Amino acid sequence: MSEEENIIKLIDEDGKEQDFEVIATFDVEDDEYAALLPLGEEEEEVYLLKIEYDENGDATLRNIEDEEEFSDVAAAYEAIVDEII
Repeated sequence: MSEEENIIKLIDEDGKEQDFEVIATFDVEDDEYAALLPLGEEEEEVYLLKIEYDENGDATLRNIEDEEEFSDVAAAYEAIVDEII
């Protein structure tokens, strides 16, 4: 995947557009997740979102609402980062 393909544009609840770099996609149990880094921001906070697919196979990113699920996803992401460094 080229760097340009790694850039996506998301719209927040206020209608503001923000570009993100998809820095990783990974599975936890039977679900798929993405780690996103906002572009053009001083803080490098990584956002973890769930990837869901519709009947046509189109992907949608969703916030992870469940605290336990988020904790599991964050731990999996940290393990990936630890492997890289």
